[in-house]
Amino acid sequence: MKLKKLLISQFMKPNGFLGYLAGFIMAHRPSNRERSFWTISLLDIKHDDRVLEIGFGPGVAIENICNIVTDGFVVGIDHSPVMVKQARTRNREAVKNGRVEILQASVTEPPGFGEPFDKIFAINAFQFWEEPLEILKTLRGMLKPGGLIALTLQPRMKNATDADAKNAGADIVEKLKDSGFVKVRLETKKMKPVLAVCAIGVK
Repeated sequence: MKLKKLLISQFMKPNGFLGYLAGFIMAHRPSNRERSFWTISLLDIKHDDRVLEIGFGPGVAIENICNIVTDGFVVGIDHSPVMVKQARTRNREAVKNGRVEILQASVTEPPGFGEPFDKIFAINAFQFWEEPLEILKTLRGMLKPGGLIALTLQPRMKNATDADAKNAGADIVEKLKDSGFVKVRLETKKMKPVLAVCAIGVK
């Protein structure tokens, strides 16, 4: 039981061997992949988009986006060195060819990227942000006018319900509005063991 708790704690900031194991689970768990593909579909990514993922984990979403973004640029930031290593390995060719940049960085202090992005997204990361409003305002400043942000969440705590997911989604929607995003909407997807939600806003 103690080992299980230690492993669960790794999903916030994977490190060491247990962090590597958590990354493996994230990369291969069917619900994680399904949630990732769904989020990507909601972003309506174009071949020449500049895309930023926050908290990319093992880099599965970045790998799939690279099949769409053939003439643009994909960037990921994650505060875990273990996830950076896994994501760089998974996307080694795209990194080598300069189509992808994978950085160890915190969303509270994102690096400067020079040019703004067309799309920014995060999957099961928002719940870990300690100052979400300030972070969202910063991310809004990193988008092009008309750019999209998508924040996906599927509650993973014990005994989570669809109502928990909807309440979390409603909270994200309000925070997007409070930080200046417009045309904010909430998408839902029936999944197991619980509903997934994605709040989308436009700069």
